[in-house]
Amino acid sequence: MITSLHSSHVETVEALLGSRGVKARKETGTYVIESLQNIESVLTNAAEQVQTLYYTAEGLSRLTGRQLHNIEMLEVSPEVMKAMTDTVTPQGLLAIARIPNRKLETFQFTNKKVLKIAYFWQIQDPGNAGTVVRAADAFGFDAVCFSPESVDVYSPKVVRSTAGSLWQLPVFEEVSTAQIQSFANQNNCHLFAADGQGDIELKQAVKGTKDMNSIWIFGNEARGLPNSLIAEVGAKAVRIPISERVESLNLATAAAVVMYAASDAEK
Repeated sequence: MITSLHSSHVETVEALLGSRGVKARKETGTYVIESLQNIESVLTNAAEQVQTLYYTAEGLSRLTGRQLHNIEMLEVSPEVMKAMTDTVTPQGLLAIARIPNRKLETFQFTNKKVLKIAYFWQIQDPGNAGTVVRAADAFGFDAVCFSPESVDVYSPKVVRSTAGSLWQLPVFEEVSTAQIQSFANQNNCHLFAADGQGDIELKQAVKGTKDMNSIWIFGNEARGLPNSLIAEVGAKAVRIPISERVESLNLATAAAVVMYAASDAEK
C-alpha cells in the first residue's frame, strides 16, 4: 500500500492534474480519470486505455465483478487518494490512462444507415466540451471532433463533465476544417453550420437528413463561426428559432438542441 504523500505516484498524478497538466499530458501521452462512473465506463468500453488503477479498500469494493486484467493495480491510503484527486469528495478510485491516437481519416464507423458527426471549432470552456460529448452520446451521434485551438479534451474538468461518454463514442482532437471537408467528400456527408443568423431554420434543415450522412458544425462560445469558414467548407447555415426576449443560447445548449433535432429526424 502507498502511504507516503511524497510518493512518485502522487507527483505523477499531480503533474497530470495541475496547472501545467496540458504539457504533462502531451509529454506522457496519459491522462487522469476520476469518479466511479467514469472509471466504470472506461473499463467497460476502453479498458485497453487504462494503465494504472489506484484504489482504496472502499473504492475497490465498488468495482465488484469487474475483470481487471493487464492493469497495474495499486492500493493507496485514503490520505494519499485525497492528495491525488482533483475532486472535493474522492470515491476511492483514480486511474491513469493512455490518450488514444485517433485519426479522422481512418475512422471506421459502424454499418449504421446514417452517419452523424458533431464538429466543434475552437471551443474553449471545459464544461461545455464535456457536455457536448455527453449530448452527442445521448442523441446517437457517431463521433465528436474538436478543431485545433480547442480546449484539451483530456483535461480533468472535460473528462469529468463527459460523465462516462468519453469512452462510449470516438472523440477526435486537432481536426482541421480541411480534414472535415475531405472526410465529408469521401463519405458523402452534408455539412450544416449552427449560426444565429442562418438562412435555414433547424426544423426545416433536419427534414431532409433522415437518409443522409451529415456533419454538424458549431462555433466558439464568444465568436461563433466566421462566415468565411462556413463558406469555405460549403456548409448550410442553420439557426435555432428562439424568443425575441432571448439574445442567444449558450454553446452547449444550442448544440444539444441541434443534435436532438438531427437525431429525431431519423425516427
